[in-house]
Amino acid sequence: MRIFRRVGRRMRAGRPGAIRQASKPANYRSAVYLPLRPWQVRERRFRHTRFGRRGLDPVEVQEFLDRVADDLSAVYDALGTSRQEAARIKDALRRWQSEHARRANAGER
Repeated sequence: MRIFRRVGRRMRAGRPGAIRQASKPANYRSAVYLPLRPWQVRERRFRHTRFGRRGLDPVEVQEFLDRVADDLSAVYDALGTSRQEAARIKDALRRWQSEHARRANAGER
């Protein structure tokens, strides 16, 4: 008898009573994956519904897409700022470590 446990997106076979640790899902993406950009959201257009069928209000859809694009833009700006800050902190840490190592080596001599 096989028991299947869901691990990530795949089903894996397991033994009854066996405890299997699920590995962390990887943060890898396909090389062809490109993140959604604000301009892509703003330029997205939906097809009109056929006569006699219900659809969405185009003005409402466009307002929503503009709102999503604005939020994405804010997120990308914050991401850029945090990356710059992280680079600045790493550089400062490297300089401090180099100076600390230089002083420690000078003290040994």
